[in-house]
Order: sequence, then structure tokens, then C-alpha cells
Amino acid sequence: MKRTAFLIPSFQAGGMERVMSEIVCYAAGHGYEVHLVLYNNRQQEPFYSIPSNVKVYENPYKYIDSQRFLYTIRTVAFIRRTVRHIRPDAVLSFGEIWNNLVILSLFGLKFPLYISDRCQPNKSFGRINDWLRHILYPYATGMIAQTAKAKEIYGREFKKLNIRVISNPVKKVDIPECNHRENIIISVGRLISTKNYDQLIRIALKVLRDDWKLVIVGGDALKQHNSEVLQRQIKDQNLTGRILLAGTQKNVTSYLLRSKIFAFTSSSEGFPNVIGEAMSAGLPVVAYDCVAGPSDLIEDGFNGYLISLFDEAAFADKLSTLMSNDNLRGKMSANAVLSIDRFSMEKICGSYMKYITGNEKVTSD
Repeated sequence: MKRTAFLIPSFQAGGMERVMSEIVCYAAGHGYEVHLVLYNNRQQEPFYSIPSNVKVYENPYKYIDSQRFLYTIRTVAFIRRTVRHIRPDAVLSFGEIWNNLVILSLFGLKFPLYISDRCQPNKSFGRINDWLRHILYPYATGMIAQTAKAKEIYGREFKKLNIRVISNPVKKVDIPECNHRENIIISVGRLISTKNYDQLIRIALKVLRDDWKLVIVGGDALKQHNSEVLQRQIKDQNLTGRILLAGTQKNVTSYLLRSKIFAFTSSSEGFPNVIGEAMSAGLPVVAYDCVAGPSDLIEDGFNGYLISLFDEAAFADKLSTLMSNDNLRGKMSANAVLSIDRFSMEKICGSYMKYITGNEKVTSD
């Protein structure tokens, strides 16, 4: 039985965590011995469920801002000690800056270490972190890129690193035969600045008719407190009741199934999981064509529309087109469902496990 260790800072709500949880669940159900190391997860209970046959290790040290350096040293020791105890056949680490910490923690150990960045591939994390990535990443056994564009960018920076493209898995949504949809444009994501929800609200102001609503599902994150700012913007534009900030929701699928169009104004993505989930739920998508991600999912004019970054007028035009044309929306909805077959859980999670363990065949329970 192959023994695998998955390392991630936490299992809180987020795209990176969601993908890791799905790979962990897949591995635990397909004959792997699974160990999950959460090295920055002492404040909240995990948002994503963990199978009972997965061994979980949590960092015992409490983070105190005034003792950040000491906390980092203790965390490095915790990661190194835990992985040596596990003695895995393969280690998979998620998280841009976090991968630096993991590589440093495991430096000199012989366990195969695979890393994956989960954000916009050309994003800078500051001079020190960028320098550390340049120095440390080549020591990894391999790297997983979410898109071909990401591989191209990483390949120029990390010339000696073995890079494999594996997209994210998309959860299949069962659409009820008698599913009732309302006149709702929906968007899903954390309320952070790069999601550009202020722009989406401005766009909604141009296109929303009295019988349509915009629902934004997602909560505050990264200490930005944008919900207050967005709520004030909604009030100032007299859109109260027509634009709803629904907050963080466990059952996002229920919101997708009630809606007719998915709008995505993010300008920084690795691989936007929510677009895949929206398409699986039968929603045509209108999205900004940021550096990597949306173009891997959306075929312009077939299952949605790709909009040049920050072109609010074009975004509004395509939303209006979909809102007013039931036949077009229906065709794109059907095309969206067909488009995500290649991102099935079985295919994508299986590809992850084959790559990091060398297994060409896995056994199901």
C-alpha cells in the first residue's frame, strides 16, 4: 500500500483547500494510506470533511504575531518531525509561499516531494519570497501546474523542474429534471479585492431589470472586510433587495441550481474552481479573461463569454444578451454541462495520484 502525505496550511474554506480535500478523499478510497498534515490550522475547525481512515496531524504551536519567527521555527520542526515519522512514499504540498516553508522543512530528506502553486502563475509575492521560490523550487521532485499557460510561465522560471499539467477536479452536479431556476445572476468567491465585486456591482447597475437579481456568495477574507464596503456601495446605488451578499455558504450548489447565469470578475486566478462548478450546474459563464484559468474552461460563444480584463462595458453587454435570450442561454447551459466531463473527479484525482506515486493503476474499495 502506497503511503502518501498531504501538506497544506489549513482545511478552511477556499479553492486550494477544496481541491486538496477531494484528492485526499479519492486517495483514501482507492487503496492508499493517507496522512494529512495541517501545519497552520489551530484556530478553526476544518471546513472540508476528512475521511475517518485519514490520519490527521495538526501543528500544536499557537501563532502569536509578536513571536512570528519562533512560531516559524517551531512549525518547520513540526513539519520535518511529522513527515519523518510518516515515512511517506510521496509528499504533496499545496500553496505558493507555503511551499517554500515545506521545502525548507524537508530539506535533505529523501522522500519524493511534489509541489503545486494554486494562484495566478505570474504573480509576485515580494522580492524575498520570489527569490526563495527561485532558489528552493528546483529541489522539489516535481511540480503540478493547473494550466498549460501556468506550465509555460513556470517552465521559464524553473528550467530544471519536472512540471506536469493537471487541472482541478470539478464536482459533478446532479441537475433535477424539474429544476426551477429564477432570474438570478450569481457569483461565488471570497470578498477580496482581486475578485473585483465593486466592478460587478457597477455592471449590475447597468443591466439589472426589475425582475432580475444579483447574488454574491462568499465571505470576508484576508482581513479586507470588503462586505461592509460592498454593502455600502449597494445601498448608495439604491440596489438593496436586488443585489444580495449571501456570505459564506456550505451548500453553494443549491444557489447555483436556482440561478440562470454565472458572472466572474476575478482578475487573478490559478484555476477557478467555481467556474467549473457553475458549468456543471448548467450555467453559462461570463468571465474576465485573466492570465490563466477561465480560458481553460470557457470556449467563447459556446458555453460562455470571455471578456477582456476590466472591460465593464463588454461584460455588461454579454450579460444583457444572456438575460434577454432564453434560447441562447439554454444552448450555452447544455454546452456548459458537456464541457466539464474532462475534469471529472476520477480522471483528475487519479492523475494526481499516478503522478506523485508512479502508480499506473489504483484499486477501488
